[in-house]
Amino acid sequence: MTTFNSDGVEIAYIDERPSEPNEIPVLLIHGFASNVPTNWVDTRWVSTLLQAGYRVIAFDNRGHGASEKLYELDDYGAPLMAEDARHLLDHLAIPRAHVIGYSMGSRIAAFLALAHPERIQSLVFGGLGINMVRGMAGTGPIAHALEAAHVDDVKSQAARTFRVFAEQTKSDLKALAACIRSARAPITADAVAQISAPVLVAVGENDVVGGSAPDLARLIPGAEAFVIAGREHMKAVGDRTFKDATLDFLARVDGKTR
Repeated sequence: MTTFNSDGVEIAYIDERPSEPNEIPVLLIHGFASNVPTNWVDTRWVSTLLQAGYRVIAFDNRGHGASEKLYELDDYGAPLMAEDARHLLDHLAIPRAHVIGYSMGSRIAAFLALAHPERIQSLVFGGLGINMVRGMAGTGPIAHALEAAHVDDVKSQAARTFRVFAEQTKSDLKALAACIRSARAPITADAVAQISAPVLVAVGENDVVGGSAPDLARLIPGAEAFVIAGREHMKAVGDRTFKDATLDFLARVDGKTR
């Protein structure tokens, strides 16, 4: 991965291009405790988008993957992390992009769209439905799980899931704890109603973390919902039907057919 300086923070990213790229590229923003390889490469999102003709940009969020690790609460927060995304578009001289987020990445994408609507061709909120505006409960137990001496010390099954995933992705547990503890700026129903770009909300049928896709889509003018059949939060991201629905959506936004 290549790195760039985002207002003093080193951010690692990839920039992959097909031989004849479409006019509008795709920016991918991964979820909490994940990274570019886990969220987007291993799940074949990058290869799928490249095959469809899209230039693909993806970055490791601050505190994650190969990006700089930070340990203070004010080093994080979705509005600040959205500026990393905007700085990356600036760094690559990309005026406008399709933005696909997953889970925390969808929250970051929403703040990016609200702060810089002129940079957004379309939005895909993956793995985050109505809980985008309800907020995430239980961040304290997740932080405690990340800070525990050993995973066996974690009693909460939900928090243990995050600790196990963080260990699988070889994450910096202290940095992730700071990220999850950081002030979480609220996104209200009135705020998401101001999003002007075309939006697809795609969430697993059994995803209790993200909540209902149709319920969030109803709050955003013109938004579409796609329920990923039979999937929960962790398994939905690589689902083939999710990719197909996204490619269809991007093609329609760009006025093309698949």
